[in-house]
Amino acid sequence: MDRVRILVVNAGSSSLKLRVVGDADDVLGTEDLGPVDGLSDDDLSRALDKLGGFDAVGHRIVHGGERYREPVVVDEAVRAELGALADLAPLHQPNSLTALDAVTRLAPDVPAVACFDTAFHATLPPAAATYAVPVAWRDGLHVRRYGFHGLSHAYAARRATAAIGHPARLVTCHLGAGASLAAVHDGRCVDTTMGFTPLEGLVMATRSGTVDPGAVLWLITHRGLEPQAVADTLEHQSGLLALAGTADMAAVADAFRRGEPAATLALDVYVHRLRAAIAAMVAGLGGLDALVFTGGVGENAPTVRAAAAAGLGFLGVALDARRNDEAVGAAAAPEADLTAEGSTVRTLVVPAREDLEIARGVRARLR
Repeated sequence: MDRVRILVVNAGSSSLKLRVVGDADDVLGTEDLGPVDGLSDDDLSRALDKLGGFDAVGHRIVHGGERYREPVVVDEAVRAELGALADLAPLHQPNSLTALDAVTRLAPDVPAVACFDTAFHATLPPAAATYAVPVAWRDGLHVRRYGFHGLSHAYAARRATAAIGHPARLVTCHLGAGASLAAVHDGRCVDTTMGFTPLEGLVMATRSGTVDPGAVLWLITHRGLEPQAVADTLEHQSGLLALAGTADMAAVADAFRRGEPAATLALDVYVHRLRAAIAAMVAGLGGLDALVFTGGVGENAPTVRAAAAAGLGFLGVALDARRNDEAVGAAAAPEADLTAEGSTVRTLVVPAREDLEIARGVRARLR
């Protein structure tokens, strides 16, 4: 298929986003609906009618396990396997599959392609993917580092490579409500910060990021906290929310400028983790050609970008202050160069476009 209208379906925790993407990556229609849970076929049918016809559907699926390393056409067997992976991503996979089933009911003859957030990280070498746990856990229970946000990292890396004009060593920083980094060498992911679940790694809006597992076990075994309560707290009541009282980075940055202690601590902790993780990604690459920011925070928080870069001068990172302040929202499209004169490392902002990466995967699969 060389010319298709692709319906991109992205089911999040609070909304279902539908986009129709054309051959030139132009958005031909968009509909944002409420949560998938409780969405009726009638509501979805009306939304699809507004969008007009489409020739293929691309679904964002968070977890592809160890098997799915590239987009795949969904049939009954594939659908069953994706359902079996739901316990690896219980907060995300069920919503994605509910949306897949609903669209398939309404458009049963249109090919559906699953595109995975874990697939970009399938190239992780064993040293980066393996936990130091018993072989029965690794081989029998498939406990390993999977990584997430792969569609965003893949798009950002591709755009950055095109902007630079040659294969490069990149650290892509997807900073949003969820946050992760990827070390990308000539288009291949060689390391990332998220692991078996999206809880590992950076401080996020409501997620804790990496916490000593011994502390989690202590809370359960010595203080009597219920495992599910601990899991809910680490997922929904931690991160910026726990440190600053708000999960909104813009509000944290405003409070930081007013000198509020909680916001100062929150931003300090956030940036400390971010700098350290960027340096670790660079170690895995053996050097750095470009640092790339994407996601809601990455695109719209000059304070965070400046603070992160301020501690990375030893790697050759330096930002032009004016360019950094101006690169917000639409001003960053299709990408913005923040690099200071004389810097040996390019710093770019690339707006997140998972929808275009999904459309690209659908075209490649159906072609």
